[in-house]
Amino acid sequence: MKRKLSNIFIVSAILTTIGFLMDGDIKEPSMVMRFTEYFAMMSILFLVISTLYFTTNSVNKKLQKIRS
Repeated sequence: MKRKLSNIFIVSAILTTIGFLMDGDIKEPSMVMRFTEYFAMMSILFLVISTLYFTTNSVNKKLQKIRS
């Protein structure tokens, strides 16, 4: 479980970094605002990816029990 969560965290951090670097908007002059945006986006991605992964995994296990 810890390994899955850490992998999801790493993927969300990589996607957030790529998105932040590719963003063409004008950057806020405040460093606090930049860090807030970065960590907020990373936490949103982490929640979305982990929700999708664990619900898919749960449904898959239930379907395998039904088939067996």
